[in-house]
Formats: sequence, structure tokens, C-alpha cells
Amino acid sequence: MEAYCVKCKTKREMLNPQPDFNKAGSPITRGICPECGTAMFRLGVTEAHQELVKPEKDAHRSGKLVIVESPAKAKTVGRFLGKEYTVRASVGHVRDLLRSQLSVDIEHDFKPTYRVPKEKKEVVKDLKRLAQEHAEIYLATDPDREGEAISWHLLEAASIDPKRARRVVFHEITEHAIREAFAHPREINMNLVNAQQARRVLDRLVGYSISPILWEKVRSRLSAGRVQSVALRMIVEREREIQAFVPVEYWTITAEFRPESEKKTTFLARLAKIDDQDPALGNEEAVRPLLADMETASYVVTRLKRGERRRRPSPPFITSTLQQEAARKLGFTAKRTMALAQGLYEGVDVGEGGTTGLITYMRTDSTNIAEVAREEARRYIAQRYGADFLPEKPIEYTKKVAGAQEAHEAIRPTSVFRDPEKVRPYLEPAMFKLYQLIWQRFVACQMEAAVYDTLSVEVTGRSSAHEYLFRSSGSAVKFPGFLIVYEEARDEDVKSEEDEMNVRIPASVVEGQKQQLVRLIPEQHFTQPPPRYSEASLVQALEEYGIGRPSTYAPTLSTIQQRGYVERIDRRLVPTETGILVTELLEKYFPEIVDYQFTARMEEDLDRIAAGKAKWEKVIRAFYTPFEETVRRAQAEMPVSKSGPERIGRSCPQCGKDLVMRYGRYGKFIACSGFPECRYTETWLEEIGVACPKCGNPLVERKTRRGKTFYGCKTYPSCDFTSWKQPLPSPCPKCNGLLVLANKREAQCLKCEETFMLEAILPEAIETA
Repeated sequence: MEAYCVKCKTKREMLNPQPDFNKAGSPITRGICPECGTAMFRLGVTEAHQELVKPEKDAHRSGKLVIVESPAKAKTVGRFLGKEYTVRASVGHVRDLLRSQLSVDIEHDFKPTYRVPKEKKEVVKDLKRLAQEHAEIYLATDPDREGEAISWHLLEAASIDPKRARRVVFHEITEHAIREAFAHPREINMNLVNAQQARRVLDRLVGYSISPILWEKVRSRLSAGRVQSVALRMIVEREREIQAFVPVEYWTITAEFRPESEKKTTFLARLAKIDDQDPALGNEEAVRPLLADMETASYVVTRLKRGERRRRPSPPFITSTLQQEAARKLGFTAKRTMALAQGLYEGVDVGEGGTTGLITYMRTDSTNIAEVAREEARRYIAQRYGADFLPEKPIEYTKKVAGAQEAHEAIRPTSVFRDPEKVRPYLEPAMFKLYQLIWQRFVACQMEAAVYDTLSVEVTGRSSAHEYLFRSSGSAVKFPGFLIVYEEARDEDVKSEEDEMNVRIPASVVEGQKQQLVRLIPEQHFTQPPPRYSEASLVQALEEYGIGRPSTYAPTLSTIQQRGYVERIDRRLVPTETGILVTELLEKYFPEIVDYQFTARMEEDLDRIAAGKAKWEKVIRAFYTPFEETVRRAQAEMPVSKSGPERIGRSCPQCGKDLVMRYGRYGKFIACSGFPECRYTETWLEEIGVACPKCGNPLVERKTRRGKTFYGCKTYPSCDFTSWKQPLPSPCPKCNGLLVLANKREAQCLKCEETFMLEAILPEAIETA
């Protein structure tokens, strides 16, 4: 082995090389110069080092290092731990598979090849230095599989000694939770790491095998994924149902009755039976003779039933239900909801001496609530609303969704006494609304059920030809219970009979009472096609099928939109031609990849790996062996169906050829059809749904050369209107001019310069992400 001799000033072969470690604990080889006898050494590990025990250097180390994912989380955690701890952020993942190649060694049990990306090398270098300096290292990444995997990658990438490293897990960033976690550290759970590693390898095998075939046969920059392709198939299948739907005409008949004891009060009832049979009212011809006959009938109340109905509160939020409710009540996308929830979890300064985590961990599929939190909620309810609103025993929610991951807690406020109005001055409007939603849902879930008085009435009419049965029902709140705090938004895609026929029935109505027919109300209807998925209803469908997990819902929805497979129009997901074509090809050539049950079973296999009941390599092997053959067959049989890029109706200003729409890594852009001879490109300008106040054309979002966002007319330079502030869709209430976002709480009119509170102008939060 050669080493450099400082006396001879040249490299020479060492005599008697011996493996050793220097004071810093690094492996070296010591020897002497064969010419002058000077001591020599060379850095680096050799085979001879394998038999040596690396010396401990604890005598040279001191202090405790804590590594978390984000700077915001580091700030909050550091505040509670104090000066004894050094808290640093890894800023997300520090290692990943190489992008330039498959990075999975199929021949050697699918061993993945990881690397530290360039933008993370300084971070890893700094963490490695800090790890060498500190006696104890705590890996405090998020409490799920992904967080466990990040901790393991940190251990590997920063060369952290496993003997000095401990894993700490907390579901809320509060002083009590952090103290408790650091009092009970554990080792990294390799079962959880392997489950996440298997997911990553599985997704890479699918994506890097199918995507190149799509690039060759359909269009470049397309991608296929294990979960995203199934989600896309759901959207496409719903579109097929809509296109194939044939409306069917039907009629309903509602009667307005007046009790014989009343002069003015009336109520409505709907026709339910004709001669004890369901009415067949397919067209106006069938309805007209019945109306004439009904006019001659005499009507009597033949049944009256009074009752009581209890409505229990909904469980506290899990990831999927939070995304659904935020979409329905606040108009947020799944991505927006998770970004805001991340901020609430990692901590906000709410005037308590520093940043504090306001909610528990937001990626969870468990409705479990800590006993401490339940008791705190009960104390708050008793103090604020009184004993009548408090159930005799705490309400427990332990049911988890199909295939749920490790038992976490539900999403709840870290302290129920930190009510929304107290923190409102410290939160931006969108974040406040999400916190309020989470707080209200949690408080309501521990409250008494709402009680309704119910009344149902049957009115029978007899004529010379038929006997008609009309039904009516109504309910009134007897005791509001949890409704005093929160009521879940109705699913916009589901209409219940209760919503349609909740009638106010006069108190004087009694059984056997005659009724005067005031009028008949025939209505024509047509059956409706199933509605297109919204983000909320798609997340719900994915959850019901057991496809994906809390951490994958939002990224999946973002990916299928960014790739140009789906467009979000009026909050509904509509597949593009490309999305439909890709789905058809995958259904034909990769049926298992887009099969709902197959994808759900893969999720179950990942759960078995996490529970230590299956080896990840065997699970991947069982999937890959038939999949590899499917890929070969698709490569040979899939036809080329490339369509030219979509033309946008303008000519290239440099060469005169048509400008076309293309897709790059970051989405759509405009380019010259003469590429590569002509390399002219333009940014694709997204319309923001607001008209230009000067010319009436759409306003678009633009960026300066330095990346600063501003807003201008789409027809620039023909129209030179610009604004640094975001225009709002609602007009000025005073002069009908253009309103812009003045700050987090106010809007200002560019015409009359009046300011208005945002909440008064926009009932729904503005999506800025």
C-alpha cells in the first residue's frame, strides 16, 4: 500500500502496514517509509479494518443532537427542549433513488441504490459534523412509515453510529408530548422502514417500466404509477358512465292539504302508492288522468306516528375526512389542506412565548383519541355549554378504515382550551378556517347527540277508480346537542329523502281527520347521470377501495393534474383526451396495474411488511415476476398512437411556424412546432378567473425575470393592465370595480380605493397554492 512520505516528499510503498483508527475515529493504515524510516499513514478503510473494533469517542463528545424534517418543526421542538439540545432540520428526505436510472438491482433481491442529491449534500455534511460532535443523537422525524424511513436514511447518509442514535416519536408538538417522547426513546423500526422502502421500489418498478413505453407509443413526459393510474381510471370510468347515460323521464305528484280544523295552515305530502302499488309515472300522458281522478277523491289521515330520533356526532378527522370536509366547506384542494395542516402541526406563534403545535399529526387513518385529550374536551364542554351537552361517559372512537396503518391519533387540536377566537389574530384567514374546522369537529365528537322530534303522516284518498296513499314527514330539533358547535357538510353527490321532504306539519293534524285538497303539484323529472368526481369524493372512493394511504392522497391528485391527464373544472375532475387514451392502453396491456382489488391487495401486503409478517423482497418478487412478462408483451404489442402536439392558434414570432402546447417536467408550456430547428418557447399562462378591468379579457398570473408573481391582461402588449396584488373574483360592493388582495385580512378596490374585510367579500377562502 502506498502512502506519502513527508520527509522524502514523494509516495512510497509502506513497510509493515497496520490498520488503526485516528483520534477522530476515522480508519487509517500506519507504516514506515522504506527509504528514511519516517512514520507514514494513509486514510481509508481496508479489509484489515473489518476485524478491528472502532474505538468509542464519547470522551470527546458532548451534548444532544435532535434531527427533525423541517425548520419550522425544529424551531418549535427546540423551544420546548431548551439549550441542552441542538435541533437541526434535514429539510425533508436526504436520500432517494437516482432519477437517471432504475436504481433497483433486480438480480440481487431488488436492492435499491440511493444517493444524496446535490441540493442536500451541504445539509448532510453539516448533520454528519454535528453527529460526530454530540454524544447523543435523537431522530425525531414524523410518526409514520415515511418518517421512520427518513430517520433510517439520516442514519446511513450522515454515518451516524447506531449505538448513539435513538428514535423518538410524538403525534403533537407540545411540551408534554415531547418530554414524554424523549423519556421513552426506541430503536428504528426496520419493519416500518422496509414497508416504506418496498413502496418506493414498487412504485419505481412500475413507473420506470411503463412510462418509457408510453413515451414511445403515445407522448413524451407521460407517466404511470401504481396509485395514480388507478385514480385516473376511476375518473375515466365515471366519464364513460356520464357519456353513456340516457336520461329517463319520470314524474312525481305532490298534494297540498288543509286539515278540516284549519283555515290557512297547509302541508305537503307526496304520492307513494296507487292501489297499494308503486306509481308508474313515466310521462305526462300517464299523469294527466290520475290528476283528474285525484280531484274527485276524499282524503283522510289514516296514520300518524310521532317519534324521536337521535343523531350522533361524526368521529374526529382523519386525513381523508379532513380533505373531504375542507373541500366541501372551505373549497380547498387536498394539496392546500395538507399544506395548511402541516403549518398548524409544526407550530405557530400564538402569543404563548414562542411557536406551538396547534394540531396533532395530520397524516393518520385512526380515529383514536388520547384519554388526556378526551378528558380535557369534557371539562371544556361542561364549562362552556353545561352538563346537558356532556355525555355520561366519554365517547370512544376506535374504528379504523380498511387497511389502516399503525395506530396513530385522530387529527385534533393539541389543547381544546385554545379555542379558535383566541388564536385568530395570529393565523392567516385560510389557516384559521382550517383550525376552526378541526377544533369544532373534535369538540362536537365528545358532545351529546342531537335529538329530533319526528312526525310522519299518511293521507289516504279514495275515488271511484283508485285509492291513493300520500306520505309526509317532518322533524324539528328538540335538543341541539353537538349541533350547537358543528354540523358536517352534506355530500354534494348524495341527496337523501330527508333533505327533500322535511315538511312542517300542523300540530292540529290527528288520525282520522279529513283533509281538504288545496292543489296538486305534478313535476316532471329526468334521471341524472352520476356526478363527476370532486377531489373530496375521489379521496373518499380511494379510501373505500383501500387504495393509497393518508400520505398519498394529495400527491396523487396533484400528479394526475400536473401530467395533463385531468383538469379541474368547477371543482370537478374531468379527464383529458390524453388521460382517457392512457387509461385505455393500461386497461388493455396492464390490467392488473389499474385493477382496484389488485392495488388494494398490494397495500395489504405493505401493511404485512410493516407488521413484520412478510419479507419485503418476497413481496416485490411475487409482484415483479409476472409484471416483467406483461411489460415485454406490452412493448411488443402496444400500437403507436402518437398524436401531434395541440396547436394553440398562433404563429411563432421567430420562424412563423405554428405554436403548439407541450408538456415538460413542470407542466404545460408553449413551444414552436419547428423544434429543434427553432427553440422559441413561451410560458403557459394560467387564467385566474377574473376579467381585465380595462378590456374585459381574462387576467393571468405572470412572473418577473426574478420569479416575483404579478397579474396582467392575457392580451399584453395590446392591453397593459398589471397588478402586483392578486385580483379577486368578487366585484367591489360600492362601485363594482376590481378588488385586489390588500393583505391577509382585507381587499381593496382599485377604482374607488375603499377597503373591505375579506370574510365579507369572499365566503370561501382564496386558494393561493
